[in-house]
Amino acid sequence: MADPVARLERADADRQESNEQIEAVGEEGLRNLREAVADLREILTAYEDRAVRDEDFAAFIEFQDRIGHFTNDLPEDLPERETFEEIDDLLQQRRLVESDFERARERLNEAEAALDPLEDWEDATDRYREARRAVGRRLDEVRDEIADRERLQRLGEADLDAPVERLRDPIEAYDATVSEAFESFVADSSAREVLDFLATTAHFPLVPFERPPDDLRAFVRTSEAGGESIPQLLEYAGFSRSKLDHYVDDPDALKRAVATQQTYLERLDADPLTVGWPPPEADVLRWQCQERISVVGRFAPEVVPDLRAVRELTRREDYDRLRDSALARDQLTGGERERLRSGAVAEELADLRTEREQLDDALETYSER
Repeated sequence: MADPVARLERADADRQESNEQIEAVGEEGLRNLREAVADLREILTAYEDRAVRDEDFAAFIEFQDRIGHFTNDLPEDLPERETFEEIDDLLQQRRLVESDFERARERLNEAEAALDPLEDWEDATDRYREARRAVGRRLDEVRDEIADRERLQRLGEADLDAPVERLRDPIEAYDATVSEAFESFVADSSAREVLDFLATTAHFPLVPFERPPDDLRAFVRTSEAGGESIPQLLEYAGFSRSKLDHYVDDPDALKRAVATQQTYLERLDADPLTVGWPPPEADVLRWQCQERISVVGRFAPEVVPDLRAVRELTRREDYDRLRDSALARDQLTGGERERLRSGAVAEELADLRTEREQLDDALETYSER
């Protein structure tokens, strides 16, 4: 991969060189020239067909009048002004033919060549800005890579023999009980009750249940079938309309509301309420538990003591040490362990920190201009 700092240095040198070229003429003058070239091309295109027709004398006069005013209004110090005056003389004839317009465009192309320094400078400026963005992107990558190496070092320092079961056992016990309780809640409660419950979890951002679809919730609220359980509604949705007519008042409404949301209903589980393994950081888990206590208590109050036991884990002095050990056991691969033992990770980290400093210096030296 090309060195982004070296690329930025070259781009800056190119931009400075091209800037020196336009300073000799003046950037404003060159921009005025570009505008004049574009304006004259527009006039030529607008009048060419009509100004060469003998029967359209009004267009001929109007064209020459516009060309005359255009030339007179040009700044006196405009680069290539003499070329525009020559084009004016060429077009101020008693009669114009297509070749006159061709020659006018040829002379205009010659004047436009004077814009090369400006276009070179703009191209160099674009390359400079892109090179600077490339340095910024690489800096983001390096920061991520540094964070990864620091994570590896931290995990490499973990005590792999630490008694992680002190965390794992209560967490796994809670995850199992809340999963079983939620499964029973969905199976035994009415769809109306379950969806109302899920809707209330919107007030608890750390309990990320997917919001119930509005059309599905409206159906279970207003239909008698909403008193059935979700598994029962899913079974109904698989019936033919003729068979379903024996079970519900409005088979079509059930098909529209339930069958179209079958995937959502089938995927309902307790995952947003479980902790998982390895667990998150202590502060994160503590706040998650706080919100989950409020949510779990709505459908399974008997599980709340297990959840409070998990919350108490976050107050243990050895929580971070045990968690690091769990993370190390779970996340460190054999290759990563070898890189840690050989010192490769430490070397990579040192190189990355040096590169980060170079990238930071480059962004400070070559500012966004």
